[in-house]
Amino acid sequence: MKCSEFLKKMSDYFDGQIPEPLLSDLRAHMGQCSHCEVVVNTVEKTIRIYRNQDIYELELPEQVRDDLRCKIMTKCRCDKG
Repeated sequence: MKCSEFLKKMSDYFDGQIPEPLLSDLRAHMGQCSHCEVVVNTVEKTIRIYRNQDIYELELPEQVRDDLRCKIMTKCRCDKG
């Protein structure tokens, strides 16, 4: 398996959507390719960090929230142009 093939399957790998024969091939590749192993480890750590954050409990100050919304809406109108 080439790294490019491995990387194309990464999303399915993390979603648990890879059939067993291919999963074995991916794991074998990762065991032999330090670059792909680093990529997978980094993505796994990022997912773990993201899941452990209480990002939905963070409150933005009202003025920041309003400014952000205004900028997003302005950008949306410009892109429809």
